[in-house]
Amino acid sequence: MSSDNQSLISEIINLKDSLPKKQRQLCDYILKSYQSIGMITVKELADNAEVGVSTVMRTINALGYDNFSVFRKDIFNESLPAESKWTLKKSFSEIPNKEESAPTILQVWNESMNILDKSLDSELIENFETVIDVISHSSQLNILGSRPYKAMALYLEQLLGEFYPKIRQLSNDTEVLFDKILQVDKDEVLLVFAFEPYTNRIIQAAMLAHQMGIKIILITDHISCPIIRYASVTLKVEVSEKQFSVVPIITLIEALVIELGKRSSEESIKKLKKLERTLLENNVTYSY
Repeated sequence: MSSDNQSLISEIINLKDSLPKKQRQLCDYILKSYQSIGMITVKELADNAEVGVSTVMRTINALGYDNFSVFRKDIFNESLPAESKWTLKKSFSEIPNKEESAPTILQVWNESMNILDKSLDSELIENFETVIDVISHSSQLNILGSRPYKAMALYLEQLLGEFYPKIRQLSNDTEVLFDKILQVDKDEVLLVFAFEPYTNRIIQAAMLAHQMGIKIILITDHISCPIIRYASVTLKVEVSEKQFSVVPIITLIEALVIELGKRSSEESIKKLKKLERTLLENNVTYSY
C-alpha cells in the first residue's frame, strides 16, 4: 500500500521490474491506463491486460494490498487530480464528431489540437520549470533520440544551437553511443527522447548515464517507459491513438528554447544578431 510520501503509481514504477513477466505486463497496462481503471472489476482488469485474475491478485499483494477493492479505490483517487484540479483542459469530445465526412487535413488538425490540450497539465508545467533549471545549471546539454525521434533531437539542437553553444548531439552515430556517454561529465545533463516502441540502445544508454551519476531529462509518452526510473525529471506528453504525431513534442521543444533564451536574453540576442549579420555577409541568407 502506498506510503504518505510516495504515490501508488510511483510504487508500481519502482516495483515492476522486480516482478515476473506477466506481473510486469499488468503493471505496464496499469501505468498506461490508470485514469480509466478505477471503476472496473478484477476480471475486467485481467482481461484488458491479457493476464489471469491470479496474476492481478499476486501483483496487488506485492504492492501491499490484501484485496482488489482497496487497490482500485486508491488508483481511482490517484487519477482524480489530473482532471479535477486542472481546468485548462477542454475536451475535444465537446465538439460534435463529424470525422466520417471531414477532410483529412481537418481530422489531423483537430486531433493535433486534442493531444496538445491533453498534454498540458499541472505536472508538465511544474516539471518544465525544473528542466529549465537543470539545463541552466549544467555545463553541457547532451541530446539523444532514435528512429523518428532523432529528428526531434536534431530540431532541438538546431534551434538552441543558434545562441546556446553548450550542446552535444549523440543521435547521429549510435554505433559509438556508449563511447560518447562515457565522455560525459557529472556536471552535464542528458536529455532523452523515448517513445514507444522503446529501443534497447536508448534504454541501455540511459542506464549507463544513470550509473555514472549524470542527470537525465526524459521526454516520453507513458509513465511505463523503462527509462523513467533513471530520470531526474520527466516531461510526459500525450500521443494519439488515431495518428502518428510529434506536434506536442515540437511545441515542448520550442517552449524550452524560448525559455532558455529568456534566461540568457541579453547574451542570446547578441549571438543571434551576430549570426544574422554573418549569414548576410556571406550570402547565406537572401537580402532585399
